[in-house]
Amino acid sequence: MSDAEGLMWRLEKDPHLSSNIGTVTILDRAPDFDLFRQRLLGASLRMPRLRQCVRVAPANIAPPTWVTDSNFDIDHHVRRIALPKPGDERALFDLASLITAEPFDRTRPLWQFTVVEGLKGNRAALVQKLHHTIADGESGVQLSLEYLDFERDAIPPSMPDPDEIDEAREAADADNDAADMVRNVLAGAFRLPLGVLDQVRELLADPTQIPDATSSAADTVRGLVTQLSDVDGARSPLWTERSTRRHLETASAPFTETRAAAHALGGTLNTAFMTIATEAASRYHAELGAPVGELRASMAISTRTEGSGANAFSLVRMLVPTDDIDIDERFRAIQAATDSAVRASSSASLDKMATFASALPTSMITRLARQQAHTIDFATSNVKGSPVPMYLAGAQLLSNYPIGPLSGVAFNLTLLSYLGRLDMGLNTDAAAVKEPDMLRRFIVEAVDRFTSLAT
Repeated sequence: MSDAEGLMWRLEKDPHLSSNIGTVTILDRAPDFDLFRQRLLGASLRMPRLRQCVRVAPANIAPPTWVTDSNFDIDHHVRRIALPKPGDERALFDLASLITAEPFDRTRPLWQFTVVEGLKGNRAALVQKLHHTIADGESGVQLSLEYLDFERDAIPPSMPDPDEIDEAREAADADNDAADMVRNVLAGAFRLPLGVLDQVRELLADPTQIPDATSSAADTVRGLVTQLSDVDGARSPLWTERSTRRHLETASAPFTETRAAAHALGGTLNTAFMTIATEAASRYHAELGAPVGELRASMAISTRTEGSGANAFSLVRMLVPTDDIDIDERFRAIQAATDSAVRASSSASLDKMATFASALPTSMITRLARQQAHTIDFATSNVKGSPVPMYLAGAQLLSNYPIGPLSGVAFNLTLLSYLGRLDMGLNTDAAAVKEPDMLRRFIVEAVDRFTSLAT
Protein backbone atom coordinates (compact mmCIF):
# COMPACT_ATOMS: atom_id res chain seq x y z
CA MET A 1 0.00 0.00 0.00
CA SER A 2 1.02 3.60 -0.43
CA ASP A 3 1.39 5.63 2.76
CA ALA A 4 -1.98 7.30 2.11
CA GLU A 5 -3.71 3.94 1.65
CA GLY A 6 -2.00 2.55 4.74
CA LEU A 7 -3.21 5.55 6.73
CA MET A 8 -6.83 5.00 5.66
CA TRP A 9 -6.51 1.32 6.54
CA ARG A 10 -5.15 2.04 10.02
CA LEU A 11 -7.70 4.75 10.78
CA GLU A 12 -10.50 2.20 10.63
CA LYS A 13 -9.52 1.00 14.06
CA ASP A 14 -11.98 3.79 14.92
CA PRO A 15 -15.36 2.89 13.32
CA HIS A 16 -16.22 6.60 12.98
CA LEU A 17 -13.37 6.96 10.47
CA SER A 18 -14.55 4.38 7.93
CA SER A 19 -13.16 4.78 4.39
CA ASN A 20 -15.99 3.07 2.52
CA ILE A 21 -17.21 4.89 -0.60
CA GLY A 22 -20.10 4.00 -2.87
CA THR A 23 -22.44 4.85 -5.68
CA VAL A 24 -26.14 4.23 -6.26
CA THR A 25 -26.73 3.86 -9.99
CA ILE A 26 -30.34 3.96 -11.23
CA LEU A 27 -30.95 1.73 -14.31
CA ASP A 28 -33.82 1.80 -16.79
CA ARG A 29 -34.33 -1.94 -16.37
CA ALA A 30 -32.80 -4.95 -14.67
CA PRO A 31 -29.41 -5.85 -16.16
CA ASP A 32 -28.50 -9.32 -17.38
CA PHE A 33 -27.10 -10.50 -14.05
CA ASP A 34 -25.15 -13.47 -15.43
CA LEU A 35 -23.50 -11.21 -17.99
CA PHE A 36 -22.72 -8.60 -15.32
CA ARG A 37 -21.21 -11.24 -13.05
CA GLN A 38 -19.08 -12.48 -15.94
CA ARG A 39 -17.89 -8.94 -16.68
CA LEU A 40 -16.80 -8.44 -13.07
CA LEU A 41 -15.08 -11.84 -13.08
CA GLY A 42 -13.13 -10.73 -16.15
CA ALA A 43 -12.36 -7.38 -14.52
CA SER A 44 -10.99 -9.16 -11.45
CA LEU A 45 -8.60 -11.08 -13.70
CA ARG A 46 -7.42 -7.98 -15.56
CA MET A 47 -7.16 -5.76 -12.46
CA PRO A 48 -5.10 -7.49 -9.75
CA ARG A 49 -6.37 -5.25 -6.93
CA LEU A 50 -9.86 -6.77 -7.25
CA ARG A 51 -8.47 -10.19 -6.25
CA GLN A 52 -6.19 -8.92 -3.52
CA CYS A 53 -6.66 -8.67 0.22
CA VAL A 54 -4.55 -6.83 2.79
CA ARG A 55 -1.67 -8.35 4.69
CA VAL A 56 -0.48 -6.38 7.71
CA ALA A 57 3.23 -6.40 8.57
CA PRO A 58 4.14 -7.72 12.04
CA ALA A 59 4.22 -4.89 14.58
CA ASN A 60 3.50 -2.46 11.72
CA ILE A 61 7.22 -2.39 10.80
CA ALA A 62 6.20 -1.72 7.19
CA PRO A 63 3.06 -0.55 5.36
CA PRO A 64 0.34 -3.16 4.73
CA THR A 65 0.75 -5.03 1.45
CA TRP A 66 -1.66 -6.35 -1.17
CA VAL A 67 -1.59 -10.13 -1.68
CA THR A 68 -3.68 -12.40 -3.89
CA ASP A 69 -6.67 -13.96 -2.13
CA SER A 70 -6.25 -17.69 -2.69
CA ASN A 71 -9.91 -18.22 -1.74
CA PHE A 72 -11.34 -15.55 -4.04
CA ASP A 73 -15.06 -16.08 -4.72
CA ILE A 74 -16.76 -13.78 -7.23
CA ASP A 75 -20.16 -14.51 -5.67
CA HIS A 76 -19.07 -12.90 -2.41
CA HIS A 77 -18.48 -9.65 -4.29
CA VAL A 78 -21.27 -9.62 -6.90
CA ARG A 79 -24.76 -10.05 -5.45
CA ARG A 80 -28.41 -9.67 -6.40
CA ILE A 81 -31.44 -8.81 -4.25
CA ALA A 82 -34.91 -7.31 -4.77
CA LEU A 83 -36.72 -4.50 -3.00
CA PRO A 84 -40.06 -5.29 -1.36
CA LYS A 85 -43.08 -3.56 -2.87
CA PRO A 86 -43.68 -0.73 -3.59
CA GLY A 87 -39.94 -0.52 -4.37
CA ASP A 88 -39.60 3.25 -4.10
CA GLU A 89 -36.34 5.20 -4.14
CA ARG A 90 -36.51 5.91 -0.41
CA ALA A 91 -36.27 2.17 0.26
CA LEU A 92 -33.37 1.92 -2.23
CA PHE A 93 -31.40 4.75 -0.62
CA ASP A 94 -31.97 3.34 2.87
CA LEU A 95 -30.68 -0.03 1.66
CA ALA A 96 -27.66 1.62 0.03
CA SER A 97 -26.83 3.39 3.31
CA LEU A 98 -26.87 0.08 5.17
CA ILE A 99 -24.73 -1.66 2.56
CA THR A 100 -22.06 1.03 2.32
CA ALA A 101 -21.86 1.63 6.07
CA GLU A 102 -21.33 -2.05 6.90
CA PRO A 103 -17.62 -2.77 7.49
CA PHE A 104 -15.81 -4.98 5.00
CA ASP A 105 -14.54 -8.42 5.87
CA ARG A 106 -10.88 -7.41 6.15
CA THR A 107 -9.69 -10.91 5.15
CA ARG A 108 -11.21 -10.56 1.65
CA PRO A 109 -10.83 -8.14 -1.30
CA LEU A 110 -12.43 -4.83 -0.36
CA TRP A 111 -15.26 -4.37 -2.85
CA GLN A 112 -18.89 -5.40 -3.29
CA PHE A 113 -21.44 -4.74 -6.06
CA THR A 114 -25.14 -5.42 -5.43
CA VAL A 115 -27.76 -5.45 -8.21
CA VAL A 116 -31.09 -4.31 -6.75
CA GLU A 117 -34.21 -5.30 -8.69
CA GLY A 118 -37.85 -4.39 -8.08
CA LEU A 119 -37.44 -0.61 -8.24
CA LYS A 120 -40.71 1.14 -9.09
CA GLY A 121 -41.27 1.75 -12.81
CA ASN A 122 -39.66 -1.55 -13.90
CA ARG A 123 -36.28 -0.06 -13.06
CA ALA A 124 -33.33 -1.50 -11.18
CA ALA A 125 -30.20 -0.18 -9.47
CA LEU A 126 -26.61 -1.03 -8.74
CA VAL A 127 -25.12 -0.29 -5.31
CA GLN A 128 -21.33 -0.15 -5.66
CA LYS A 129 -19.21 -0.28 -2.52
CA LEU A 130 -15.44 0.14 -2.47
CA HIS A 131 -12.89 0.66 0.25
CA HIS A 132 -11.04 3.92 -0.33
CA THR A 133 -7.74 2.04 -0.40
CA ILE A 134 -8.84 0.43 -3.69
CA ALA A 135 -9.81 3.66 -5.45
CA ASP A 136 -10.72 7.29 -5.01
CA GLY A 137 -13.58 8.85 -6.98
CA GLU A 138 -11.63 9.36 -10.20
CA SER A 139 -9.97 5.94 -10.30
CA GLY A 140 -13.34 4.42 -9.38
CA VAL A 141 -14.76 5.94 -12.57
CA GLN A 142 -11.87 4.37 -14.49
CA LEU A 143 -12.64 1.02 -12.87
CA SER A 144 -16.26 1.30 -14.07
CA LEU A 145 -15.06 1.14 -17.68
CA GLU A 146 -14.32 -2.53 -17.03
CA TYR A 147 -18.03 -3.35 -16.77
CA LEU A 148 -19.84 -0.45 -18.49
CA ASP A 149 -20.47 -0.07 -22.23
CA PHE A 150 -21.23 2.78 -24.63
CA GLU A 151 -24.14 0.92 -26.25
CA ARG A 152 -26.91 -1.32 -24.96
CA ASP A 153 -26.01 -4.46 -26.89
CA ALA A 154 -22.23 -4.17 -26.83
CA ILE A 155 -20.12 -7.26 -27.43
CA PRO A 156 -18.48 -8.15 -24.10
CA PRO A 157 -14.68 -8.39 -24.02
CA SER A 158 -13.09 -11.84 -24.15
CA MET A 159 -12.20 -13.47 -20.85
CA PRO A 160 -8.53 -13.74 -19.89
CA ASP A 161 -7.15 -17.19 -19.12
CA PRO A 162 -7.64 -17.42 -15.34
CA ASP A 163 -5.20 -20.30 -14.85
CA GLU A 164 -2.30 -18.46 -16.47
CA ILE A 165 -3.07 -15.28 -14.52
CA ASP A 166 -3.38 -17.12 -11.19
CA GLU A 167 -0.11 -18.98 -11.72
CA ALA A 168 1.71 -15.74 -12.54
CA ARG A 169 0.28 -13.98 -9.48
CA GLU A 170 1.08 -16.83 -7.11
CA ALA A 171 4.66 -16.91 -8.36
CA ALA A 172 4.94 -13.15 -8.01
CA ASP A 173 3.55 -13.24 -4.47
CA ALA A 174 5.98 -15.97 -3.45
CA ASP A 175 9.00 -14.29 -5.03
CA ASN A 176 8.26 -10.80 -3.78
CA ASP A 177 7.00 -11.30 -0.22
CA ALA A 178 10.39 -11.28 1.48
CA ALA A 179 11.89 -8.70 -0.84
CA ASP A 180 8.89 -6.40 -0.43
CA MET A 181 9.12 -6.62 3.34
CA VAL A 182 12.79 -5.62 3.34
CA ARG A 183 12.16 -2.90 0.75
CA ASN A 184 9.28 -1.44 2.73
CA VAL A 185 11.22 -1.45 6.00
CA LEU A 186 14.15 0.28 4.33
CA ALA A 187 11.86 2.73 2.56
CA GLY A 188 10.20 3.56 5.86
CA ALA A 189 13.57 4.15 7.46
CA PHE A 190 14.91 6.41 4.74
CA ARG A 191 11.77 8.35 3.76
CA LEU A 192 12.37 10.57 6.78
CA PRO A 193 15.51 11.03 8.90
CA LEU A 194 15.24 9.76 12.45
CA GLY A 195 15.75 13.27 13.79
CA VAL A 196 12.73 14.48 11.84
CA LEU A 197 10.61 11.61 13.12
CA ASP A 198 11.62 12.34 16.69
CA GLN A 199 10.74 16.01 16.15
CA VAL A 200 7.33 15.06 14.77
CA ARG A 201 6.59 12.90 17.79
CA GLU A 202 7.66 15.61 20.20
CA LEU A 203 5.66 18.36 18.50
CA LEU A 204 2.55 16.23 18.20
CA ALA A 205 2.82 15.31 21.86
CA ASP A 206 3.14 18.99 22.83
CA PRO A 207 1.95 21.37 20.05
CA THR A 208 2.81 24.41 22.22
CA GLN A 209 6.45 23.87 21.19
CA ILE A 210 5.73 24.69 17.53
CA PRO A 211 6.17 28.50 17.66
CA ASP A 212 9.57 28.18 19.38
CA ALA A 213 10.94 25.21 17.43
CA THR A 214 13.85 26.36 15.26
CA SER A 215 15.68 23.20 14.18
CA SER A 216 15.84 22.26 10.51
CA ALA A 217 13.72 19.21 11.27
CA ALA A 218 11.05 21.43 12.81
CA ASP A 219 11.18 23.77 9.82
CA THR A 220 10.58 20.78 7.54
CA VAL A 221 7.49 19.65 9.38
CA ARG A 222 6.17 22.97 10.70
CA GLY A 223 3.42 23.35 8.09
CA LEU A 224 2.33 19.74 8.51
CA VAL A 225 2.31 19.78 12.29
CA THR A 226 0.49 23.11 12.36
CA GLN A 227 -2.33 21.56 10.31
CA LEU A 228 -2.43 18.40 12.42
CA SER A 229 -2.42 20.46 15.61
CA ASP A 230 -5.34 22.67 14.55
CA VAL A 231 -7.85 22.17 17.33
CA ASP A 232 -10.15 25.06 16.43
CA GLY A 233 -13.55 23.40 16.70
CA ALA A 234 -16.34 23.08 14.19
CA ARG A 235 -18.77 25.99 14.25
CA SER A 236 -22.24 24.47 14.03
CA PRO A 237 -24.37 24.74 17.18
CA LEU A 238 -26.65 22.02 15.74
CA TRP A 239 -24.26 19.39 14.37
CA THR A 240 -22.54 18.50 17.63
CA GLU A 241 -23.28 14.78 17.98
CA ARG A 242 -21.61 11.95 16.01
CA SER A 243 -22.57 8.33 15.45
CA THR A 244 -22.17 5.47 12.97
CA ARG A 245 -25.80 5.81 11.79
CA ARG A 246 -26.14 7.04 8.19
CA HIS A 247 -28.89 8.55 6.06
CA LEU A 248 -28.68 9.17 2.30
CA GLU A 249 -30.49 11.87 0.32
CA THR A 250 -29.97 12.76 -3.35
CA ALA A 251 -30.32 15.77 -5.63
CA SER A 252 -29.23 16.90 -9.10
CA ALA A 253 -28.13 20.11 -10.81
CA PRO A 254 -27.85 20.97 -14.53
CA PHE A 255 -24.20 20.86 -15.58
CA THR A 256 -24.21 23.56 -18.26
CA GLU A 257 -26.10 26.18 -16.25
CA THR A 258 -24.09 25.55 -13.06
CA ARG A 259 -20.77 25.85 -14.88
CA ALA A 260 -21.95 28.95 -16.77
CA ALA A 261 -22.95 30.67 -13.54
CA ALA A 262 -19.58 29.82 -11.99
CA HIS A 263 -17.71 31.20 -15.00
CA ALA A 264 -19.87 34.34 -15.03
CA LEU A 265 -18.73 34.98 -11.45
CA GLY A 266 -15.09 34.34 -12.33
CA GLY A 267 -14.78 31.03 -10.51
CA THR A 268 -14.88 27.26 -10.91
CA LEU A 269 -17.38 24.45 -10.71
CA ASN A 270 -15.75 23.32 -7.47
CA THR A 271 -16.51 26.71 -5.93
CA ALA A 272 -20.07 26.58 -7.25
CA PHE A 273 -20.57 23.21 -5.59
CA MET A 274 -19.18 24.43 -2.26
CA THR A 275 -21.36 27.55 -2.53
CA ILE A 276 -24.49 25.44 -3.02
CA ALA A 277 -23.60 23.28 0.00
CA THR A 278 -22.85 26.34 2.12
CA GLU A 279 -26.05 28.13 1.08
CA ALA A 280 -28.07 25.07 2.09
CA ALA A 281 -26.24 24.77 5.41
CA SER A 282 -26.91 28.45 6.12
CA ARG A 283 -30.64 28.10 5.41
CA TYR A 284 -30.79 24.91 7.52
CA HIS A 285 -29.39 26.64 10.60
CA ALA A 286 -31.61 29.71 10.15
CA GLU A 287 -34.74 27.57 9.70
CA LEU A 288 -34.04 25.69 12.95
CA GLY A 289 -33.50 28.90 14.89
CA ALA A 290 -29.71 28.62 15.17
CA PRO A 291 -28.23 31.02 12.59
CA VAL A 292 -24.44 30.90 12.38
CA GLY A 293 -21.99 33.29 10.73
CA GLU A 294 -19.54 30.72 9.42
CA LEU A 295 -18.91 26.98 9.23
CA ARG A 296 -15.74 24.97 8.69
CA ALA A 297 -15.72 22.87 5.53
CA SER A 298 -13.30 20.57 3.77
CA MET A 299 -12.96 20.00 0.03
CA ALA A 300 -11.25 17.11 -1.77
CA ILE A 301 -8.86 18.38 -4.45
CA SER A 302 -7.55 16.00 -7.11
CA THR A 303 -3.77 15.74 -7.38
CA ARG A 304 -3.89 13.10 -10.10
CA THR A 305 -1.10 12.93 -12.64
CA GLU A 306 -0.24 10.39 -15.31
CA GLY A 307 1.74 8.32 -12.81
CA SER A 308 -0.74 8.49 -9.92
CA GLY A 309 -1.91 5.36 -8.19
CA ALA A 310 -5.40 4.39 -7.02
CA ASN A 311 -5.66 7.41 -4.71
CA ALA A 312 -4.51 10.90 -5.69
CA PHE A 313 -6.19 13.68 -3.75
CA SER A 314 -5.62 16.21 -1.01
CA LEU A 315 -8.01 17.76 1.50
CA VAL A 316 -8.23 21.50 2.09
CA ARG A 317 -10.09 23.13 4.96
CA MET A 318 -11.63 26.56 5.05
CA LEU A 319 -14.10 28.79 6.84
CA VAL A 320 -17.15 29.45 4.66
CA PRO A 321 -19.63 32.31 5.25
CA THR A 322 -23.10 31.19 6.35
CA ASP A 323 -24.57 34.51 7.37
CA ASP A 324 -27.49 36.02 5.43
CA ILE A 325 -25.86 37.27 2.21
CA ASP A 326 -26.60 37.04 -1.51
CA ILE A 327 -25.45 33.84 -3.18
CA ASP A 328 -23.09 35.64 -5.59
CA GLU A 329 -21.39 37.36 -2.65
CA ARG A 330 -21.11 33.98 -0.91
CA PHE A 331 -19.55 32.52 -4.06
CA ARG A 332 -16.85 35.21 -4.24
CA ALA A 333 -16.01 34.82 -0.55
CA ILE A 334 -15.71 31.04 -0.95
CA GLN A 335 -13.56 31.41 -4.07
CA ALA A 336 -11.12 33.58 -2.10
CA ALA A 337 -11.17 31.17 0.86
CA THR A 338 -10.55 28.21 -1.45
CA ASP A 339 -7.59 29.85 -3.17
CA SER A 340 -6.05 30.69 0.20
CA ALA A 341 -6.67 27.20 1.60
CA VAL A 342 -5.12 25.48 -1.43
CA ARG A 343 -1.97 27.61 -1.11
CA ALA A 344 -1.74 26.97 2.64
CA SER A 345 -2.16 23.21 2.25
CA SER A 346 0.60 22.78 -0.35
CA SER A 347 3.14 22.00 2.40
CA ALA A 348 0.83 19.55 4.18
CA SER A 349 -0.64 17.31 1.50
CA LEU A 350 -2.33 14.00 2.28
CA ASP A 351 0.73 12.10 1.03
CA LYS A 352 3.04 14.06 3.32
CA MET A 353 0.76 13.60 6.31
CA ALA A 354 0.53 9.87 5.57
CA THR A 355 4.31 9.55 5.34
CA PHE A 356 4.75 11.07 8.78
CA ALA A 357 1.80 9.13 10.16
CA SER A 358 3.40 5.84 9.10
CA ALA A 359 6.00 6.36 11.84
CA LEU A 360 3.44 6.92 14.60
CA PRO A 361 1.43 4.43 16.70
CA THR A 362 -2.06 3.63 15.43
CA SER A 363 -3.60 4.81 18.71
CA MET A 364 -2.03 8.26 18.22
CA ILE A 365 -3.10 8.40 14.56
CA THR A 366 -6.74 7.61 15.29
CA ARG A 367 -6.78 10.13 18.16
CA LEU A 368 -5.35 12.85 15.92
CA ALA A 369 -7.75 11.99 13.07
CA ARG A 370 -10.77 12.12 15.38
CA GLN A 371 -9.49 15.43 16.76
CA GLN A 372 -9.17 16.80 13.22
CA ALA A 373 -12.67 15.56 12.30
CA HIS A 374 -14.05 17.60 15.20
CA THR A 375 -12.73 20.75 13.53
CA ILE A 376 -14.90 20.23 10.40
CA ASP A 377 -18.66 20.73 10.01
CA PHE A 378 -19.11 19.23 6.53
CA ALA A 379 -17.16 17.91 3.54
CA THR A 380 -17.53 18.08 -0.24
CA SER A 381 -16.03 16.27 -3.21
CA ASN A 382 -16.44 16.59 -6.98
CA VAL A 383 -15.90 13.69 -9.42
CA LYS A 384 -16.03 13.80 -13.21
CA GLY A 385 -18.17 11.14 -14.89
CA SER A 386 -19.29 10.34 -18.40
CA PRO A 387 -20.90 13.01 -20.65
CA VAL A 388 -22.44 10.30 -22.86
CA PRO A 389 -24.97 7.50 -22.13
CA MET A 390 -23.55 4.38 -20.50
CA TYR A 391 -24.94 0.86 -20.22
CA LEU A 392 -24.54 -2.00 -17.78
CA ALA A 393 -25.23 -5.51 -19.09
CA GLY A 394 -28.02 -4.21 -21.36
CA ALA A 395 -29.48 -1.63 -18.94
CA GLN A 396 -28.98 2.12 -19.42
CA LEU A 397 -27.67 4.25 -16.58
CA LEU A 398 -30.22 6.95 -15.74
CA SER A 399 -28.41 8.62 -12.84
CA ASN A 400 -25.37 8.11 -10.62
CA TYR A 401 -25.49 9.20 -6.96
CA PRO A 402 -22.14 9.00 -5.11
CA ILE A 403 -21.80 8.21 -1.41
CA GLY A 404 -18.75 9.91 0.08
CA PRO A 405 -17.17 8.94 3.43
CA LEU A 406 -18.09 10.96 6.51
CA SER A 407 -14.93 10.31 8.54
CA GLY A 408 -16.38 12.12 11.53
CA VAL A 409 -18.11 15.13 9.93
CA ALA A 410 -21.83 15.94 9.95
CA PHE A 411 -22.40 15.41 6.23
CA ASN A 412 -20.57 14.73 3.00
CA LEU A 413 -21.99 16.12 -0.24
CA THR A 414 -20.33 14.47 -3.23
CA LEU A 415 -21.02 15.30 -6.85
CA LEU A 416 -20.68 12.99 -9.87
CA SER A 417 -21.29 14.40 -13.34
CA TYR A 418 -23.20 12.29 -15.85
CA LEU A 419 -25.00 13.03 -19.10
CA GLY A 420 -25.40 16.78 -18.65
CA ARG A 421 -26.28 16.57 -14.94
CA LEU A 422 -24.49 16.85 -11.64
CA ASP A 423 -25.84 14.02 -9.48
CA MET A 424 -25.28 14.62 -5.78
CA GLY A 425 -25.24 12.20 -2.88
CA LEU A 426 -25.88 13.74 0.54
CA ASN A 427 -24.49 11.30 3.10
CA THR A 428 -25.39 12.44 6.62
CA ASP A 429 -24.62 11.37 10.15
CA ALA A 430 -28.10 10.74 11.52
CA ALA A 431 -27.10 11.91 15.00
CA ALA A 432 -25.89 15.28 13.68
CA VAL A 433 -28.27 16.17 10.84
CA LYS A 434 -31.66 15.39 12.34
CA GLU A 435 -33.64 16.90 9.42
CA PRO A 436 -31.87 15.50 6.32
CA ASP A 437 -34.87 16.02 4.02
CA MET A 438 -34.87 19.72 4.96
CA LEU A 439 -31.17 19.99 4.12
CA ARG A 440 -31.81 18.28 0.79
CA ARG A 441 -34.63 20.72 0.03
CA PHE A 442 -32.36 23.67 0.72
CA ILE A 443 -29.72 22.16 -1.61
CA VAL A 444 -32.29 21.98 -4.41
CA GLU A 445 -33.35 25.58 -3.78
CA ALA A 446 -29.70 26.70 -3.69
CA VAL A 447 -29.14 25.06 -7.08
CA ASP A 448 -32.07 27.03 -8.52
CA ARG A 449 -30.80 30.32 -7.09
CA PHE A 450 -27.24 29.75 -8.25
CA THR A 451 -28.08 28.60 -11.80
CA SER A 452 -30.32 31.66 -12.25
CA LEU A 453 -27.10 33.71 -12.25
CA ALA A 454 -26.20 32.19 -15.61
CA THR A 455 -29.05 34.05 -17.37
